[in-house]
Amino acid sequence: MQARSSRNDPAGRWNGVRCDTRGHVGHVESYFLKLNDPSGRRALWIKATILVREGGTPRVAEAWAIAFDREGRHRAAKETVPLARARFDASRLDVEVAGVTLGERRAHGEVKSGDTRIAFDLVFDTPERSGAPLVPFPTERMYETPLPSSKTVSPYPHARFRGSYEVDGAKVEVDGWAGMQGHNWGARHAELYAWGHCNQWDGEDDLVLEGFTGRVKIGPVLAPPLTIVCVRHRGISYDFNGPLVLVRARGEIGRHRWSFSAKNALGAVSGELWAETDDFVGLAYENPNGEQTYCLNSKIARGRIRLSIRGRRGNVDVEAMTRAAALEIGTKDANHGVVMLA
Repeated sequence: MQARSSRNDPAGRWNGVRCDTRGHVGHVESYFLKLNDPSGRRALWIKATILVREGGTPRVAEAWAIAFDREGRHRAAKETVPLARARFDASRLDVEVAGVTLGERRAHGEVKSGDTRIAFDLVFDTPERSGAPLVPFPTERMYETPLPSSKTVSPYPHARFRGSYEVDGAKVEVDGWAGMQGHNWGARHAELYAWGHCNQWDGEDDLVLEGFTGRVKIGPVLAPPLTIVCVRHRGISYDFNGPLVLVRARGEIGRHRWSFSAKNALGAVSGELWAETDDFVGLAYENPNGEQTYCLNSKIARGRIRLSIRGRRGNVDVEAMTRAAALEIGTKDANHGVVMLA
């Protein structure tokens, strides 16, 4: 199903499900939320996914949750149900998978597996000048064509969460935690990728970073890396995604690190996100062709950014550090060193 556009609900437009549930083409699709406590100690990640194998079967939906705790123990849970028992709306964020419900500015439910139970009841709002959808690709046409084979957008890139969640019965209160909501889909996961997001920085209350470096296969050929970086600072968007910018942008994916740099007519950005091995959780993502991608997932990564903005009276430099960034590295290399929890 294709999302139906709505001028009055731009986030809903980008949250419409893209999977044709009656088709036989391989497809992966995800909706996710992440939120960080102000101290940088804890984070919560919630995800609902669709997986359609090549040939059309099986079709499944998955509910995921990870509770990160820098000073304690990370906990992860996953549940899988037939896609026919899940709900994904074509025009807005209205998702129900197993015990998880994701709605407009709300997440409610629980995910259980083994001896782990993660439950949550959360609402969020968005600042007026920083809450518009963040659309990384330079043209909307790229979201409708087969290439690139993996699409990503953040309908709510900058949000504040309230409510609570529980990890095996231990309750954590959430009051104004910084977070976001994202949506991605495609024919498969990228062959190698790093994705990062942060909207909680030391000393900078209105700064949002999101970007990625990815390599996809075109037939048997591995395409050169594509790096896109988007920044919002005090209500102004700096999207480093023009054609010439993409040629010159640089992104490097390390074992547990992602660094980036890009320039355009508005200025320049550079930085890096990284995490210790113990601050990652390993997840197994199945591709429609049956291959496995290892997602090394941290929502308590450290990072730094330097944004140089060109102005009539000279450059304005913004520099910030964080210990509350999202960093995901997707790889086919099984020797990644991260403990697999889901």
